[in-house]
Amino acid sequence: MKKILALLMAVCLTVAMLAGCGSAPAEPAQGATEQPAAEQPAGEPGAEKETVTLKVWADQGELELTEKLCNDFAAAHPEKEYVFEFGAVGAVDGKSRYLEDPAAAADVFLFADDQLIDLVKADALYEVTRNSDAIVAANTAGSINAASYDGVLYGYPMTSDNGYFLYYDKSVFTEDDLATLDGILAAANAAGKQVHMDVSNGWYLASFFLGNGCTLTIEDGKQIMDFNSEKGLEAAEAIREFCNDPAFVTGDDSVLTGGIGDSIACGVSGTWVSTAIQEKLGENYGCCKLPTFTCAGRQVQMGSFLGCKIYGVNSQTAYPVDAMELAEFLTSEQSQLERYEKLNYGPSNVNALASDAVSSNLALRALGEQSNYAVTQLVLGGFWVPAEAFGAELEAHTTADLQTLLDQLVEQATAG
Repeated sequence: MKKILALLMAVCLTVAMLAGCGSAPAEPAQGATEQPAAEQPAGEPGAEKETVTLKVWADQGELELTEKLCNDFAAAHPEKEYVFEFGAVGAVDGKSRYLEDPAAAADVFLFADDQLIDLVKADALYEVTRNSDAIVAANTAGSINAASYDGVLYGYPMTSDNGYFLYYDKSVFTEDDLATLDGILAAANAAGKQVHMDVSNGWYLASFFLGNGCTLTIEDGKQIMDFNSEKGLEAAEAIREFCNDPAFVTGDDSVLTGGIGDSIACGVSGTWVSTAIQEKLGENYGCCKLPTFTCAGRQVQMGSFLGCKIYGVNSQTAYPVDAMELAEFLTSEQSQLERYEKLNYGPSNVNALASDAVSSNLALRALGEQSNYAVTQLVLGGFWVPAEAFGAELEAHTTADLQTLLDQLVEQATAG
């Protein structure tokens, strides 16, 4: 019996040893592969691509170009299969449409710059975490400011063309004249001409206050402003001196477009009047950033408001990396140049602004220069009427106490 048991143990030991030896692997079954498709390097022939579906919103007039740019993006990333769904939702409606149903909103969507704070507080936007330094460097300071909140970049500037700058008659001014408001007024007076600015329009009025370091913003749905501060008083004194100059003239855009080249030598407005002014001035057509102005004995650069269209990435997207890469592509230098060529949108990208195509557009070039001194228009409706009243007082050469007028302005503008 012992011999039989010993023999059986020897047989079992031999089988176990053979099983543990490094013998060649068995042949794969028919149709099997040694490396599963999911483990093959992306982009190699035969690899199974990941499918990424992204919903994109753009204005109706931008949709055709947006679809083309998205297809260009997909072609540049053949390692994935991109499927795009498009919706006609423009920047004006970006915030409201997103808030209707965040989960169903686009992965990449447009919004106007003054919607950014509300979107951030609604936790709607992914912080820009990919290539943020490069994006900041690629765009104007004003547009980056418009796409940021509390020092954090939340959006990708697409345009930077809703702002104002100076139109001028080249036959009246030298470059040195145009550097300062004092120089402009002196040259205009010498030529018997006028300098136009609609000071009773709060949009333009704010340029003096913003230039001297005052703030106008929104916090928790309330208007916050310090135009009645010491800096605000300094700015108000400069505005009054400007309005009291013999060359000063006010009025809306019709006054500027009707008078420039005749009684008016220069004026402040935006790109929407460029065609009319160019037709009036012909070879004397000129545009530049706003000048500096004398404020408390020193030269201060005039500020301005700047409106931008911005692409944001939905914080609930299932594909944050792909969405961020797409948003960056849609706002790249090349994409902004294509928008300018096809839609005449003013770029925020500094290289696009410096290109031959855009730099030949004097109005957009001037707006780009001024955007470095511009801020986002964070203004509630209660600001405009008091600002108009304050500006109208100065246009009428009031002798009232400026501090009192400023206190009234701030009280009324922030009451709502």
